[in-house]
Amino acid sequence: MTKGRTAATAMIGVTALLLSLMPAAHAAQCGNGPGGFEAWKREFSAEAQGKGIGQSAISALMQTNYASATIGADRSQHSFSLSLDQFLAKRGATTIVARGRSLKQSQAAMFASIEQRYGVPPGPLIAIWGMETGFGSQRGNQNMLSSIATLAYDCRRPEFFTEQLYAALKLVDRGTLSGSTRGSMHGEVGQTQFMPKNILAYGTGNLEVAANALSSTANFLKANGWRAGAGYQPGEANFVAIQAWNAAGVYQKAIALMGRQIDGGGGAAAVR
Repeated sequence: MTKGRTAATAMIGVTALLLSLMPAAHAAQCGNGPGGFEAWKREFSAEAQGKGIGQSAISALMQTNYASATIGADRSQHSFSLSLDQFLAKRGATTIVARGRSLKQSQAAMFASIEQRYGVPPGPLIAIWGMETGFGSQRGNQNMLSSIATLAYDCRRPEFFTEQLYAALKLVDRGTLSGSTRGSMHGEVGQTQFMPKNILAYGTGNLEVAANALSSTANFLKANGWRAGAGYQPGEANFVAIQAWNAAGVYQKAIALMGRQIDGGGGAAAVR
């Protein structure tokens, strides 16, 4: 073998190695408007089939529509930039605490059972329940799969929502969700608003049923570091589990504060 051929062969080998180390490109490209959504669905569906997603879920995905309302909501989440006092007032914290205390008493057996199993007291669970859906009264009326598919296609956060979309498709394959399931703007479903990945990991039954949703929420908190008997205010051991539930700092502090009020700490007249 000549010296030139040896060098060329070595170069080919190096190129092949570099190519093998590069991440595989996804065929389905993100977009910033409805124009490319139908083509994206076809490309994504082919990828999903290659990863084992079944035909019923693929069919449901192909029937989704570009969710303009979801994009609008995703671009205007201004309440998370409010101060804590402003956020509490906007979200009706005083009403949540008052109703929450009543529910803690009327549903005492259910909350005792949840706490015995997961170590999570009623306060933070009730605060999340009230904050997310007004205790089940406002669960959203958007098509869950359309919302998540739109956000997976959108260029703002495609990686996060692509994972959620694959989880949603698996849940459709299992019959846990369907193409007609309704939820909130970002695809959250149930009494405490679970995203599909969290349903797969922590769901304990039909999340439209309050007891199942609250048990699932406690299961999530326990899996994310909740320790029975420890405190859950900022700086205390269990606050990290509340942080895992929602990334917004003002939301986290609101849940901790309302939970303490519901569990009996602080004055009855006001949240602050």
